[in-house]
Amino acid sequence: MAVNPMTEQEYARTKKFVKHFAKLNVLVYRLTGGRLMGTFQGREVCLVKMKGAKSGVEKWIPLMYVPIEEGNPKAGAIIVASLGGAPKHPVWYHNLVKHPDVEVQYKSDVVKLRARRVSAEEKARLWPTCVKHYPPFEEYQARTDRDIPVFACEPRA
Repeated sequence: MAVNPMTEQEYARTKKFVKHFAKLNVLVYRLTGGRLMGTFQGREVCLVKMKGAKSGVEKWIPLMYVPIEEGNPKAGAIIVASLGGAPKHPVWYHNLVKHPDVEVQYKSDVVKLRARRVSAEEKARLWPTCVKHYPPFEEYQARTDRDIPVFACEPRA
């Protein structure tokens, strides 16, 4: 499938939309335990609480939900730094690299986890699961030259 790369104009629009939509999504999701705004394009969303790389301020980010273990949100989640196939990593990517301890809320369950970027081999194994839960990830990877990072968020030791 031929996919055109994201232009700088599309990137700017995507970034702006994500920023504003995310604030509303977090507010509604938190108030309703994910009953409202718990899906995007028919696929499940989770919230990830992380600390800012520069600011140190904690904030919630809505992301597509990919469970590590089906039916068990306490086992952790896989998160994909796609930003719609943009040429750059999402800002939150840098947050996870600097501060890997996160909280993931899926519906009304909140779990303390530690994020780690998976290896190329592990990504190859996990990628089909990511695409199963959110098929556009495949298109996003095709439209960018960057290797879209994947993080495994697992229970803290």
